[in-house]
Order: sequence, then structure tokens, then C-alpha cells
Amino acid sequence: MRETLLTPSQLVLPLFVRPGSRVRIPVESMPGVAQTSVDEMLSDAREAAELGVAGVLLFGIPDRKDATGSEAWNDKGPVQEAVRALKRELPELVVITDVCLCEYTDHGHCGVIRGNDVDNDATLELLAREAVSHATAGADIVAPSDMMDGRVLAIRSALDMQGFKDTPILSYAAKFAGPFYGPFRDAAESTPQFGDRRSYQMDAANGEEAVREVLLDVAEGADMVMVKPAGPFLDVIHRVRAATTLPLAAYQVSGEFSMIVAAAERGWIDRERAMMDSLLGIRRAGADIIITYFAREAARTIRAGSF
Repeated sequence: MRETLLTPSQLVLPLFVRPGSRVRIPVESMPGVAQTSVDEMLSDAREAAELGVAGVLLFGIPDRKDATGSEAWNDKGPVQEAVRALKRELPELVVITDVCLCEYTDHGHCGVIRGNDVDNDATLELLAREAVSHATAGADIVAPSDMMDGRVLAIRSALDMQGFKDTPILSYAAKFAGPFYGPFRDAAESTPQFGDRRSYQMDAANGEEAVREVLLDVAEGADMVMVKPAGPFLDVIHRVRAATTLPLAAYQVSGEFSMIVAAAERGWIDRERAMMDSLLGIRRAGADIIITYFAREAARTIRAGSF
């Protein structure tokens, strides 16, 4: 009689990749999550694939950062190398790459800085170069997370011009600014060096604007759309589900993950039940795909039949 189905194939595991070999650096604010080199990343991705998790979402941490984030489109960068390794070793796993500059810039913002502001239009070309680099390496899906206006059209045009007409775009279409990204910024080493991202990410008060942003990205050529964070914005997921028939992803972000883990470590909640109920709520709200750091753990729980 259960109305909502949650399966491992609906889950995507985020992974943080950096140069080197045999590198595994735990992220203190995200117990169980680590920055890894490509060889170690393959081990994590292989476990996910064996559990039935459908895909991974790659974030890169370069050795060198600069004002424009130029390592983002380095063909030998950690994400590009990870994509090639995954397509060689685990071809059945869907490989999604995060397209943004915040992990690659020395200032930690998602675009080119002019004065104290992000220059939206100057950033578009760089995001397009990054997306093409990922597609060239073999990425199945590119996922722009920067929230610059017009970036879906810029990326779609660049991909088409370079012969990647069949590479889909998963747009972070409704990405809200707020306090739930702190642990991720530790993991991705992307904390802004000044100010914050409220000038280009969404206000948590604005649900109608979220739907408008999604429809703008759809009009520009997005093949899939995303709401981020997931848990605090279940109503937005539901609104977006009603507004479009495109595949809808929701990102259970680092803060959501770490709060559940921390409360469970203190014995305040049941970790497994809280994890599964949170994921089920995201599915019930209308998400087709859930990006979550719990992907492997949740897949094990589902396969064991204990949920």
C-alpha cells in the first residue's frame, strides 16, 4: 500500500576529487566524507555502483587557484581525470560534473570579480569552457551550479558548437543562498574570501521566483532541473514538479547531512530512520533524482529490506 517508491537507482553520490594518488582526506564537518585522489575515488564509486546507485556528481579541488578559476577547464584537472577513469572502469555509472568556478577561484566566488561584485556576463564564457572540457573528457551530464543568468544558454551553445549536442544539462535552477552549505565549503575548499553569495543565489523567502528561474532555464535548453537545498524547500520541489515535466533533481546538501549525522552521534535521533524519512520526503515532494551524501548508506538499507 506504500504510495512512494525510493530505490538506489534514484540516488546520486557526490564525490570530491583532488590531484595525487592514494589520497584520502576526511572532511571533519562531514563524517564519512573525504577528499580523494582518482584512484581512491574509483573505490568509492565502485561500491556505489555495486549497491545500485545510479550515478556520481564530481567536484574538483585543484592544487592551484587563481582569480578566474582557470584550472576548471584544465584537461588534466582532477575532474577531467576522474571522468576518464570512471568511464573506463565503471561505464555503467552515470557521471555528472559540477560546473562552477568557486572551487577553482582564489576568492571563492562562483564567477569573475569586478570590484566587489561577480560579473555575470564575463563569467558565462568561462563556465562554457569548463562544461566543454568536462564533455570532452566523457561526462554524461554537465550540471552548472553557479546561478549566473544565461549560463544554460551559453553552455548549450558551446556544447553544440563543439559537437556535444547529446550531452544533457542538469541545471541547478533553484539554488537558494543560506546556512546549509558550510560543511560543503570545507570539503570543496570554496568558502568566499569576502561577502557572500546572496547577490546571485536565491532568497529563501521566494518560492514564486524559484519557479520563474526554473522555467527560464528550461527555455534556455536545460534537460533536467534541480532544487537545492532539498529538505528546507520541499514546497519548492512540489511547485517545480507541477510546473515542468522535465526530470527533477533535489540536492540534500551538506548541512542537511551533517545535522542528521551529528544528532544521531549524540543519540538524539535514530540515524537510519531519520536518513530514510528525509529522503522519502524529498521523493514524496516530487523529486525524480536525489543527490545525497547518504547514497551508499541508504542503498544498503533499501537492499537489506529494512526500510
